[in-house]
Amino acid sequence: MNRLILYINGPILAIGLYTWLYDREYFGLILLLAIFALGYQYLLMKNLIPGLPFSNQKKYELVQFSDIGGQERAIKELQEALDFLNLSQEVQRLGIRPIKGILLTGPPGTGKTLLAKAAATYTDSVFLSVAGSEFVEIFAGNGAKKVRRLFNDARKLARKEKKKHAVIFIDEMEVVGGKRGRVANQVEYDQTLNQLLVEMDGCQPEDSVHILVIGATNRPDLLDDALLRPGRFDRHVEVSLPDIKGREAILKIHLRNKPVSPDLDLYAIAKQTYGFSGAQLASVANEAAIYALRSGKEHIGQEEFLKAIDKILLGEHRDTLLSDAEKFRIAVHEIGHAFISEFYFPKSIAQITIVPRGKALGFIRQIPEKDEPIKTESEIRKKIRVLLAGGLAEETILGEKSTGSKGDYQQALLYIKELIYCGMSGLKLVDPERIPEEIITEKINDIAEMESQIVLEIFSNYQNDLVQLSNILLEKETLTGDEFYNLLPSFGK
Repeated sequence: MNRLILYINGPILAIGLYTWLYDREYFGLILLLAIFALGYQYLLMKNLIPGLPFSNQKKYELVQFSDIGGQERAIKELQEALDFLNLSQEVQRLGIRPIKGILLTGPPGTGKTLLAKAAATYTDSVFLSVAGSEFVEIFAGNGAKKVRRLFNDARKLARKEKKKHAVIFIDEMEVVGGKRGRVANQVEYDQTLNQLLVEMDGCQPEDSVHILVIGATNRPDLLDDALLRPGRFDRHVEVSLPDIKGREAILKIHLRNKPVSPDLDLYAIAKQTYGFSGAQLASVANEAAIYALRSGKEHIGQEEFLKAIDKILLGEHRDTLLSDAEKFRIAVHEIGHAFISEFYFPKSIAQITIVPRGKALGFIRQIPEKDEPIKTESEIRKKIRVLLAGGLAEETILGEKSTGSKGDYQQALLYIKELIYCGMSGLKLVDPERIPEEIITEKINDIAEMESQIVLEIFSNYQNDLVQLSNILLEKETLTGDEFYNLLPSFGK
């Protein structure tokens, strides 16, 4: 209500000015409305009349830590921190400072919100959730007022439900807790952040309700230093993308209520979903069930999961009219990628297709041999060659490249910069902010040319094989990894 009135103040005053200039008959009515709107907003800001509850107090489905897969390390760290709440009397007796805040950091979709809900269940707390963007207001003071109301709501709700603890979860923490001085009109941001710091400092051990603030962000580098010091967010828990065992565990959780085929190989599915977040894996399980429904099957099998993975990665099939020459060029391009991938990483291809999906006219799906927490220089250079191979195959077989290589080159550029900034390019240690751009550009071109020559030399020795494989792909449109592997020359056997 207050936000609606705030937004209509401007139009009301504008109409009032218009009527004053052109039609005095309704000016008095417009003026009264404007006075009412401004007065109501003033009373709200002074807390003289109650506003609508700011925080999200809806009933949540109880979430246990056992309902969350693939985050064993994060769960362990979180439970160790939460045990201080469950042992509050011992903590107070020993003079231990109570934990006031826990910061969850990690990519989107990794389960930070679920972990916060599970934390509330684990500590038998009420749970309030809010996004950082909800604090942002045009007028100074409103954000700070919302912070005060949020903490008051938490205390009232905990007392109402006779709980000792309240968990406030703030998503998009970088919005409300960003570094001060980042934007020009900073007054509102500063006041909101300062109020949050005051409220967190005001959580005393003797309070009847202990409030724990759990923040979540995928940009911890943007947070203000005052938030990160001890006494505010005392624990930092990284919620990373799941490894292969974690992905398998997440899939098992999402298949609890779904009929699956007895021969479903979840480990193979987990292996093919490298880099997927928990949210993406949930979508894979759901899409696989939808494919089974459309096919009239009673169980979800391997085929449905592979289709679901392709859909999550690239989108649905799309109808695109292509000439035979264009289809052959796409086949040559994808075979080039797959050929070099198998040359350096045997059995790394799961599928090759020239069936358009999403924005892609064709693609290969690769299976990494293992999850890669770190990469060596030779591994990075091999990945660069795989990315460059599509366009270079076109150049070798068809005489020139096409715009289909644009995305490949953008990814290759990231790997090349990784070589440069990690001291693997011959420049030794470099400071990205100080090194001249022309030196970086020259080194990028040198590395790209060096890796391209290696790929072209391989293609010159297997040119007939490239043409033959491209024709087979053109005819079949899609090849599985095993089919492609069996067609390869001896280097891949």
